[in-house]
Amino acid sequence: MTKQEFVNEVASKSGLSARDAGKAVDAFLESITETLRRKEEVTFTGFGKFSTQHRAARQGVNPRNPSEKVTIPAATVPKFSAGSQLKAAVKGG
Repeated sequence: MTKQEFVNEVASKSGLSARDAGKAVDAFLESITETLRRKEEVTFTGFGKFSTQHRAARQGVNPRNPSEKVTIPAATVPKFSAGSQLKAAVKGG
C-alpha cells in the first residue's frame, strides 16, 4: 500500500476529505519522526511501539568484492515492536 492509498483509506474510514486525511497522516508521521529523533518512544497500546536502537560499528563485506572488508559505522536506527492485538489480528487473518 502506498502513502496515497493509505491516505485514501483514512479518508474513507474517517469521513475526512482526502486533503484533510493527507494532512492528518503527514502530521502523524512527522510527530513519530520528531519523537524518535529525540530518542523517545511512541507507544500505542495493543498496536505496537516505535523506538530507537543503537547499532554498534561492525565489519562487513563489500558485495562487489567479497574479499574486501569494510567497516560499517555505528548508527541509531528506528525499531518497531508489534503489540499483542496487532499480532493476533495478523495471525488470525
